[in-house]
Amino acid sequence: MMSEVKDILEVSHVSKRFGSKSVLKDLTFQVEKHSIYGFIGQNGAGKTTTMKLILGLFTADAGQIRVNGEPVRFGKNRTNRMIGYLPDVPEFYGYMTPAEYLEFCGELTGMSRKKRQERIGQMLELVGLAGENRRIQGFSRGMKQRLGIAQALLPEPELLICDEPTSALDPVGRREILEILKKAASYTTVLFSTHILPDVERICDKIGILHGGRLAWEGTMEDVHRMNRSAGFLLEFESPADRKRFADVWQKSGSGVCDDDSVHYLCDGNRAEMKQAMEILLRENLAVQKMERQELTLENLFLEVLDEGDIPKKATDDNAAAGRSVAGRSTSECNAEGEVHRL
Repeated sequence: MMSEVKDILEVSHVSKRFGSKSVLKDLTFQVEKHSIYGFIGQNGAGKTTTMKLILGLFTADAGQIRVNGEPVRFGKNRTNRMIGYLPDVPEFYGYMTPAEYLEFCGELTGMSRKKRQERIGQMLELVGLAGENRRIQGFSRGMKQRLGIAQALLPEPELLICDEPTSALDPVGRREILEILKKAASYTTVLFSTHILPDVERICDKIGILHGGRLAWEGTMEDVHRMNRSAGFLLEFESPADRKRFADVWQKSGSGVCDDDSVHYLCDGNRAEMKQAMEILLRENLAVQKMERQELTLENLFLEVLDEGDIPKKATDDNAAAGRSVAGRSTSECNAEGEVHRL
């Protein structure tokens, strides 16, 4: 008796070139069933190429891809029967209504009439388009993205692949799409690519950073937060003059960064250094509006990957390089992170 496959998707040592350009180099990762996997990278990093390889639309130069244990073969659609796909810009027949379009898609997949009626109602309800009888050509970008998800989920796929599903959407549209993907993960697996890091932080169980055609880092948001021992702490002074007085004293024994006209100062260090900073503030009679320990964010980690090319794939508490990366950035960047993570 065969044991149940744990990973719905296995990408093993996959490489792909287009002419002289190497796009993917020995790419390996797995996606567990009923999880949401965020696949992030710069534009041109190879995210869309990876997805088209999974769909069998391209042939890999090396390596193997399996969906639910079955190998993906170029030009064959057996594994695609287990996959729902939402491209970055989905296209529709604009003269149809949402229900008519899903009816058409259901017929193409061979669904029975009874099953089509049941699933169409469920999917339109899921994506917030139930009762919407307008023609698709009058839909906003966000409404089309939601309809695209309904179409991809219609045949009950075991894997839903979304290529940049929230790009070009306003904050409300992005939130709606993310909520739909979270709900969908209760009965399928979601793999989505994006360069919008807050979307990944919000819903993903696991994250992979693609850089230079390779998986430069993989882990969870918990892994990211466990890398914060050397992330430093931020001081907000009442005036630039107070900040300068503190910096003059602090830099004799510690390190930090600031802008000349800023009231913020980012110190490199942890609890011991925070205690030392408090002693300086008391001794120099300097008032601060805020002292805040800085957590390593996904943005910090992503920028570090771009700067250094690769970091350990397993997050560890003693990753001092993460702290050096944060401490080496400008105060304006660090202050923005402080605002986001303000307690």
